[in-house]
Amino acid sequence: MLERFGADIGKAMQAKRKRLETFTKSSLKGSNQKLEQLWKTQHAQRQKLTQEYSQQVFSVLQQWETDTQKSEEQEEKLNNLFRQQQKLFQQARVVQSQKLKTIRDLYDQFVKNMDEMEKSHESFLQGAQVELKKEMAMLQKKIMMDTQQQEMATVRKSLQSMLF
Repeated sequence: MLERFGADIGKAMQAKRKRLETFTKSSLKGSNQKLEQLWKTQHAQRQKLTQEYSQQVFSVLQQWETDTQKSEEQEEKLNNLFRQQQKLFQQARVVQSQKLKTIRDLYDQFVKNMDEMEKSHESFLQGAQVELKKEMAMLQKKIMMDTQQQEMATVRKSLQSMLF
């Protein structure tokens, strides 16, 4: 009878191990899928934001380069008229300063948006972490309840086999 009782306990433990492995694998798979999707979404957002600001900076730099070329052409044409040439240089410098200021403003906005996005992503990751902890707690509770039920069934079965 004791050998049978021990065999029943061994089978129950083996079944518990298999169930625990199954529960754990499914939970990890779900968590990995969620994290992978989260990473892809964040990566796409970063790429989009970087691309938008790169295009804007590139456009401003092209305009700046065009303005610089025009300024050089004016310098050659108006070589004899010093005062007019000086005015054109002053205007070009103002425009260049504005372009440089625009680039600085775009850079500051880009950094600010990246910081905000990082904070948002951190917050989202913290939320995902809390959700994962809740899922793990529910899984532990489920495993404990299943284990208790199986132990009760094994004890009943063993007692019945001992009594009858």
